[in-house]
Amino acid sequence: MYLWLNNYILVQIVEAIKYENGIFQSVEDALTVEEMLSIAINGNPYTITMRSPGFEEALTRGILLSEDVYHGNNHPIFSVIETNQKGYITKVNVAIPQEEIEDGIHTKRNLMSVTSCGMCGKEDTHLELAGEKLTPKIALAPATILDFFQKMSLEQKLFKKTGGSHAAAIFDTNNNLQVAMEDIGRHNAVDKAIGSLLLKNELSNALCLIVSGRISYEIVSKCYKAKIPYLAAVSAPSSLAVDFCKEKGITLLGFCRDTKLTQYC
Repeated sequence: MYLWLNNYILVQIVEAIKYENGIFQSVEDALTVEEMLSIAINGNPYTITMRSPGFEEALTRGILLSEDVYHGNNHPIFSVIETNQKGYITKVNVAIPQEEIEDGIHTKRNLMSVTSCGMCGKEDTHLELAGEKLTPKIALAPATILDFFQKMSLEQKLFKKTGGSHAAAIFDTNNNLQVAMEDIGRHNAVDKAIGSLLLKNELSNALCLIVSGRISYEIVSKCYKAKIPYLAAVSAPSSLAVDFCKEKGITLLGFCRDTKLTQYC
């Protein structure tokens, strides 16, 4: 059985057996749905990603930016090609004028992108973030950043229901929550958040991206390409994430929990 939360978050109810304190009990458990989304550009297959259904246009728009396929200010025409019997979208197409498609199209994925990795399947394995160093002009107090995580937690309805999703939230230069997104994949949650602001023409106001879980290179890459100067996480960064944040001027913070955080650069 499938259940929609707030008309846009899909969970699946399954039967299970719970063991606690020596007692077995039949229960119904809510699981985060993981399904395939196939993305085409001008009718040509581009990538397949595993994600939580919902916000497909925002997810696609975020992927196009982070993969250096399209940075334009116009909104490419997004269309649904296919849905399945459960009612959610499985295939989409984005129409982009050929002269506006950027070099990232040549490093498209040749394999499926899984929920745990936003880099999997890419033909080009060279890691590079081209562009100038970010120069944030606004300082954030530690207490403000920790408050951001409290605000994101209030938006994590899928996690509260299933315990099986990640979240990403973006705050603006006035410390207001611009958007919060959830997905079974960390990188998908980030793409959905960034893509949502692109669709509303509000990404230029973004100051801080926060994520549940850890920070690896792929999250830093998406943050940099969205030109967001602050990046913070509940868990640890990787060594490569720290190196690239230092190089590109991103203030990186990890282990943002309760009253503590660690600043890496």
